[in-house]
Amino acid sequence: MRITKLGHACVRLQHDGATVVLDPGVFTDAGAVDGADAVLITHEHPDHYLPDHLRATDARIFTIDAVAARIREDAPELLDRVTVVAPGESFEAAGLPVRAVGELHAVIHSELPRFHNSGYVIGLGSEKVFHPGDALTGPGEQVDVLLVPVSAPWMRASEGIDFAREVRAPRNVAIHDRVYSDAGLGIVDTHMFTFLPKEGLSYVRLADGDDLT
Repeated sequence: MRITKLGHACVRLQHDGATVVLDPGVFTDAGAVDGADAVLITHEHPDHYLPDHLRATDARIFTIDAVAARIREDAPELLDRVTVVAPGESFEAAGLPVRAVGELHAVIHSELPRFHNSGYVIGLGSEKVFHPGDALTGPGEQVDVLLVPVSAPWMRASEGIDFAREVRAPRNVAIHDRVYSDAGLGIVDTHMFTFLPKEGLSYVRLADGDDLT
């Protein structure tokens, strides 16, 4: 198993010859999808979905109906590679088992409409990785690695900590980290290191291009 951080909320998962990329958006370099066998998109916001990244690969695209509708408008030539998945649905992406988790984006403001969002639990051999997208909806099962959001207009640092403690993945990798300055991220990291190790949970924020194996 190899997990590579590729900018903001984008990660590349590799196992047994399969490569799956999740959420390549505007804060992600164009090369993020190089070599991808499948791309998973959690929701339609541009920091998670960018048509140009999808055009740069021949990989299958797995996503929810709301994103498929955007692709139909933005890049209809990609539709023949799109598979729409529903919340709770299990499927295979590049031969790896995946389950869609949750249905709604976290509340940004009470006066704004809720967007749709589904996270994904991906099986990498004996280990499971969970990418929640823009939601703090738990996976409903034990996972080995949580890709935990650490900065967003829709969350407080304390919510990220409590989400990681609720999921209880032994390893936690920071994602969604382009919203704060380096100083702000340093504060969040300090809080994560204060709380998670007390419960036997590890935490790391990888630089772009760095791996977790």
